[in-house]
Amino acid sequence: MKSIFSILLLLLFFTECDEQKLTHKEIITHYYNAKDAGNFAEIKAVVGDSITIISGDYVMPYNQDSFYENFKWDSIFKPSYKIIDLEEEDNQIIASVSQSCIRNNFLKNNPLTCSYKISFRAGKISKIEELSCDGVDWNTWAKERDALVAWIKKNHPKLDGFINDMTMKGSMNYLKAIELFESREKEL
Repeated sequence: MKSIFSILLLLLFFTECDEQKLTHKEIITHYYNAKDAGNFAEIKAVVGDSITIISGDYVMPYNQDSFYENFKWDSIFKPSYKIIDLEEEDNQIIASVSQSCIRNNFLKNNPLTCSYKISFRAGKISKIEELSCDGVDWNTWAKERDALVAWIKKNHPKLDGFINDMTMKGSMNYLKAIELFESREKEL
C-alpha cells in the first residue's frame, strides 16, 4: 500500500512539473506560431473561453465557436504571421506582428504590420486590441477594395456582399472576387 501511495505521489510530482505555466510572451509566441501553422487546436489552448478583438471602432466578442469561424475566414487567404517585437507592459503584451496574405497583397498592403495590446485572464488570451498599423496606406486599401466591390456588384452580382460576410463562405467568395477581378485585368 505504501508503494502505491509513493508511486501516486511521484506521478503527481512529474505531472505538475510538466504543466509549468507559460509566460505571457511565450503564450503570444505560441498563439502566432499556431496561427501561422493554421492550427486552431493550438490557438484554442492559449485563448480563453471568450475573447474580444478590437479594431478601430469595431469591438468583436467571440466565444470558442465564433472565434473558430473567424479563424476559418482568415485561413482562406493563406496568411503568414511573423512576430516583430514583444514587450510586456502592466501584465499585458504589446506585440508588433506582420501578416502577409492574398487579401493584403490584393489591397496593396502586404505585409500588413500592426501593433496589438494583448490582455490575459486566468493565464489565457482574453483581448486583442489593435493599436496601430504603421506603414499601411489606408487610402490605397480603400481604393482597391471599393474598385473590387463595385466591379463585382456590376459583373458578378451573385458574389455581391462578400465584403461583409465574415464566414468561411464569405472569404471564399472574397477570394473568388479577387481572382475574377485580376483575370479581367489580365484580359485588358
